[in-house]
This record gives sequence, structure tokens and C-alpha cells, in this order.
Amino acid sequence: MLEDEEEELSDGKKNDEIITVPKSKMILVKKLLANIKENNDRLMQVLSGLVADDDELSINISQLGDDNFSDDEDLVGDAKVIEGVFDGENMIGPDGKQYSVPANYASKSKLVEGDILKLTITNKGTFVYKQIGPIERSRVVAQLEKTVDNEFIAVADEKKWRLLTASVTYFRGESGDEAVILVPKNGESKWAAVENIVKKA
Repeated sequence: MLEDEEEELSDGKKNDEIITVPKSKMILVKKLLANIKENNDRLMQVLSGLVADDDELSINISQLGDDNFSDDEDLVGDAKVIEGVFDGENMIGPDGKQYSVPANYASKSKLVEGDILKLTITNKGTFVYKQIGPIERSRVVAQLEKTVDNEFIAVADEKKWRLLTASVTYFRGESGDEAVILVPKNGESKWAAVENIVKKA
């Protein structure tokens, strides 16, 4: 039988028989899949100890980059996923490119400079953002001011932070109001997220 097959191949004829995988390779693939599953389970255990329950609940909530809800079918097919760091206004990808984050989304989600975001670009061209790695935050009470360029800033202890206009207008903030802002717990930042605004008397 083997000789006949070799003769057929040597004659230049195409061998249309089904290719079979040796049992040893099947066993090897099964073991590899079992190892992958075990490693995933270990990673989940490690991560569950690092993330608080409250944070996990907020991370699991799917948040869109715009106000239009996308169908689940948008997320399949040729969707492209990019992870990056929020710089206070945009997401910076691993390639150094800037990806525009809608101000309304950043304001509602109270994104802080340094947060890790995941951007899914669907096969229909829709941008869907999700916060996947919030950094530790500090709450600061600051004074709301407006610059000559009509941009809002928060001032406290001789420090200044830029604020998204959408965040301030959402709370109907005005110059002189008291702003409760969120900033990175460690390190300096140019931007702050608005948590609340207390109107001046």
C-alpha cells in the first residue's frame, strides 16, 4: 500500500487522501491546552487578590466612547483592539499615536491621567473605549478658575490642573466655585478629573 502511494506521488499526481494527525500529537495538543487553562486560572487568582471588588464591578461595566450604543455584532470580525494610557485628554497607544477620547466619556467615567484604556475599533469604524486599569487616586479640594483662553483649571496649594470643559459644564461650574477633583495618588499630573463642584454662595 505504501509503495503504491509513493508511486502515485512520484508520478506527479495529487494525493487527495485525508491527512491524519498521529495520536501522540493529539495528546501533546491536549496537554498544552490543559496547561494554558491552568495558567489562566492561576492568573485569575493572582489578579483577584490585586483588584478590589468595587473596582472589579466598575471595570466590568462596558462603557462606550460615544453616546450611541453599538450592537454586539460590531465587535466581531475585523475588530482591532489597542491598549493605551490616558494622558488627561487623549489615549496614547503603544506606538506613541494619540487616539481621541470623547470628552463626554472621559468626564462621565472620571478618567484620571495615567488610567489604562482599551480601545476597540469595530469593523464598522466605531470607537469603543473601556477603562481597564484605573490608577490610585487622591481627592483634592480646589478653586475653579478660568484662563484667558476660556479653559478651566483647578488651583490648590499653588498647584494647577487642567480640566476638561465638558466636566465643568456638566456640573454647571463657574470661576470661583469649589471643585472636588481626582488626581493620581503618586506623581505629578497636568490634568485632573472633576468629581463634583460646589457652587459659590
